[in-house]
Amino acid sequence: GWVSRQRESYKKNSLSSNRIEQLSSIGFTWKERGYLWEDKFDELCLFKAQNGHCNVSITDEQNKPLGRWVSKQREFYKKNALRSDRTQQLNSIDFIWDPLEHAW
Repeated sequence: GWVSRQRESYKKNSLSSNRIEQLSSIGFTWKERGYLWEDKFDELCLFKAQNGHCNVSITDEQNKPLGRWVSKQREFYKKNALRSDRTQQLNSIDFIWDPLEHAW
């Protein structure tokens, strides 16, 4: 779509500085994946506000996609593949990295 073409042109340095400025001024997100991460993080913050914890189960029917995302963050963390800024963001909301260890 149109949004993808803007991102692609931006990556190839073929977008005018005027266009970049206009899109940035309305909060355009240049990196799609990062945007998705932030969305899920916001969703997790909302889950915590409602439930008092960040331990979303992958078997929770209402929150399955979020549960999978939480599980993936733990996997990336264990493999040392999670960006430090994201680790810090998750730590700031008392994210549980090892739910089994935490249960003890």
